[in-house]
Amino acid sequence: MSDKASINLDGTSYDLPVIVGTENEKAVDISKLRDQSGFITLDPGYKNTGATKSAITFLDGEKGILRYRGYPIEQLAEKSTFLEVAYLLIYGELPKKEVLEKFRADIKKQMMIHEDMKNFFAGFPSKSHPMGQLSCLVGALSAFYPESLNPNLTDEEEDQTIINLLAKMPTIVSWIQKKSLGHPVVYPKNNLGYIDNFLNMLFGEVNDEKTFDPVVIDAMHKLLILHADHEQNCSTSTVRIVGSSNANLYASVASGINALWGPLHGGANQAVIEMLEAIKNDGGDAEKYLAKAKDKNDPFRLMGFGHRVYKNFDPRAKIIKKACDDILEKLGVQDPVLDIAKKLEEAALNDQYFIDRKLYPNVDFYSGIIYRALGFKADMFTVLFALGRLPGWIAQWKEMRENKEPIGRPRQVYVGHTERDYVEFANR
Repeated sequence: MSDKASINLDGTSYDLPVIVGTENEKAVDISKLRDQSGFITLDPGYKNTGATKSAITFLDGEKGILRYRGYPIEQLAEKSTFLEVAYLLIYGELPKKEVLEKFRADIKKQMMIHEDMKNFFAGFPSKSHPMGQLSCLVGALSAFYPESLNPNLTDEEEDQTIINLLAKMPTIVSWIQKKSLGHPVVYPKNNLGYIDNFLNMLFGEVNDEKTFDPVVIDAMHKLLILHADHEQNCSTSTVRIVGSSNANLYASVASGINALWGPLHGGANQAVIEMLEAIKNDGGDAEKYLAKAKDKNDPFRLMGFGHRVYKNFDPRAKIIKKACDDILEKLGVQDPVLDIAKKLEEAALNDQYFIDRKLYPNVDFYSGIIYRALGFKADMFTVLFALGRLPGWIAQWKEMRENKEPIGRPRQVYVGHTERDYVEFANR
């Protein structure tokens, strides 16, 4: 294959370099096109634009492939833990035993958050959305750790900032839930692991440490691992472009949280439960809503089926379906909403309309069901997504800094008024 691509503009031919990734993904490097020709490219939504070269996550939507640092997601979800995957994403390799033990110990030491952060909760309106609180609290960490503001962090200082954020995020998330319920917060405990600590802070009580079934703990590991990174999506690109201005890690991740908050990005699992609630309130007839989904003239949309990137199947959905089945069987939850979910799943998996269009249940469908079964409020679902995505955001921010990428500054094609004179009030 040629290492150049030619483009003809206004009768002049320009040769542009062709970049080929390790998985044979091909790209035309247009970084010098404007200087050479005066032309820019227009690609709304960046659907065909690569903003960076990254070694973190590989995704092939046509073949249903997702790999972190070269490792298939199926293997990581089955054999690894969330913190091990976090280390892999951030530092590039699976940690040896002693390295992972130190990583876990360093995180455990930093899980407490400053007592003054309780004042933020006192100031939030009682009905404020958990994602708004999360964005505020993560951004505020930079005030408690001002050394993070230095754009020229040493490797040791950068590592400490990374440890701080990984450690404090589950505490912040659990306190958001506790405060929303009007319950006293539960502090992290030195005798518990990362996921056990997180679940205890969410569902335990101040003087009553709660233990959790291994099936629940395993499902939480899998959920967080499956959400840990997903290439250059909206929130990840936001973290990178904000970080490119030399913004600190806390500010960059807070910006990613805000992007994830959008219902077109991180709110899909919440939308699944809201859809199921609506079906229940309308009599619980799953077949009726399957018919509505197939009707081109009906505005109803079946949430949690199909995927913008994965055209055949979502590899994460296969993994989390089993965890979902295990959770429902182990907990024996009696919930009409979850009964409707199972009916929709069974019907869609066997209905030729959905099979032909490859509209299979995706990771959002199953994660929403699991979170519902565990007792989370629907408005906490995206917060849990953010906790899972945290290692990916950190890894992408770190890679962007290491590559010394320039500040992100997209161009535009201006379509407004040409120059015109100011009009006095009397003449308007």
